[in-house]
Amino acid sequence: MADYKPASVGAEPPTVTVRRDDSLYSVPLKRLVLLDVVLPPGYQASLRGEPLPVLFLNDGQDLPRLRMTAVLDSLYRAQVIRPFVLVAIHAGDRIQEYGTAARADYLNRGSKAGLYTDFVLTELIPYIRKHYHVTADPVQSVFAGFSLGGLSAFDITFHHPERFSKAGVFSGSFWWRSKKFDKSYSDDTDRIMHNLVREGKYHKALKFWFETGTEDETSDRNNNGIIDAIEDTTDLMDELVKKGYRYNPAGGPSDIRYVEVKGGQHNQETWSAIMPDFLKWAFPRSEKGKE
Repeated sequence: MADYKPASVGAEPPTVTVRRDDSLYSVPLKRLVLLDVVLPPGYQASLRGEPLPVLFLNDGQDLPRLRMTAVLDSLYRAQVIRPFVLVAIHAGDRIQEYGTAARADYLNRGSKAGLYTDFVLTELIPYIRKHYHVTADPVQSVFAGFSLGGLSAFDITFHHPERFSKAGVFSGSFWWRSKKFDKSYSDDTDRIMHNLVREGKYHKALKFWFETGTEDETSDRNNNGIIDAIEDTTDLMDELVKKGYRYNPAGGPSDIRYVEVKGGQHNQETWSAIMPDFLKWAFPRSEKGKE
């Protein structure tokens, strides 16, 4: 992270093209879903070749604060990522649409997460494949998000390996609970996503990228010196390992990458700074989308 310096805005001609797409109306969500579709350099020439990899990104309205075009321009100029199409999905009622499709939390937040998943699978993906030169291959299809949007992206990817092979989660809301936390009992079995992983199936092709910041929050419900945002994430990783996914932080074959940002906060500035790590993991230049 420290050695990454994104290109200054306007320093060089941009290499990416951003298209605002306002043509997709969702029947299950009962609203127009705005998209910002970011096309890589040479997109027009690519129309004569194989379809491009694709990244679906929750909270797409935050692209300016993420400085996404500058980040992408810098990475493309350095030739460290392969070309892909970014589909940035503007959020609607994010408190209700983001979450876990199987169940809402104890306050009924995420009540529309199932509808959002339906939108992604039955409307968004077919729409993007029809109107843009993107692959139908799940091995080259990635879903990512931030905070609640990260929880949503993980949930959709984990339960739909026939559509996606990689999930990227920035400061994921893995505290999502079926019961309100009560200090009178020390029990984390109410965390919904952890339970869904335990109940779920292992899929060999799935890969996961997680980021937390050491200043994501200050809460430490069990007073063990580790903030909840970090512990909820690493506990979820432990569940994935128990399920069969490999985690080798020292190197070697791994299905999980974990990045802990010292001083990182729960904001777009931190997520923008670590974005190159995620994109180089998701779309490495040296690998043609295959593990």
